[in-house]
Amino acid sequence: MSIRTSPWPAGVPCWTDLATPDVQAVQPFYSAVLGWQFGEPHRDYSGYVMAEVRGAAAAGLGPMMGDQQRSSWTLYLASDDADATAADITQSGGTVLVAPDDVGPMGRLLIASDPTGGVFGVWQAGSMIGASLVNEPGGLFWEDLRSTDPELARAFYNAVFRYDFHPLPEAGPDYFTFHSAEEPAPLGGMGGMFGAPAGTPSHWLVYFCVADCDAAVDAAQREGGHVLAPADSTPYGRMAALVDPAGAAFWVMQAPPEAAVPEGAR
Repeated sequence: MSIRTSPWPAGVPCWTDLATPDVQAVQPFYSAVLGWQFGEPHRDYSGYVMAEVRGAAAAGLGPMMGDQQRSSWTLYLASDDADATAADITQSGGTVLVAPDDVGPMGRLLIASDPTGGVFGVWQAGSMIGASLVNEPGGLFWEDLRSTDPELARAFYNAVFRYDFHPLPEAGPDYFTFHSAEEPAPLGGMGGMFGAPAGTPSHWLVYFCVADCDAAVDAAQREGGHVLAPADSTPYGRMAALVDPAGAAFWVMQAPPEAAVPEGAR
């Protein structure tokens, strides 16, 4: 896939970043697992660094801030107007956790939670569109919302981002893919908690593309991470859930050879 330079359409998952206690310490892990190279820390943004593939932005890493209790990945959804999206979030039963604010010339962001507790970000592009590389090794590949109330979550995201939902029965009775009104290709999925331990809050999961799932799992274990769900072959590709050395969970996914990203999809 070519490197993207134009802003992502509203509602498209466009960026993800990691909040971690030691940004430099986790970089060897992600270099080994996902093949990332890292730019220089942004002095104006608390040492935030860009993870890159072939010089294109794939994700971000920054220090845990304020009262954050654990290391985790945050998914960002694109918006043409972050302030208007913030108003829609509040009116639709969500909560704005970090009010819209400019990140210098790069863009404008907010952090929010849906009515079931799933935390996500919103990104309005400025000089930075979000991810320039997706759907190939090292890039964001898929996103899942695991929700304690999938029906309520779908109603919220439909109200705010105007998503359409299509059931995917083979993934469970409450699992749906979500789509923008203008783009039939799926942008990700939303479903229940998939057997997570009692008390687990609603949360978004990010999936990164890898060329070899088993090699990525081996690299994660060598670099101090551990396996949350072992590699498994599915109709959609071979995938595994990993945890980095600081405790942040994510998935890696190797697409089957016959799989192709639908024309026009992210």
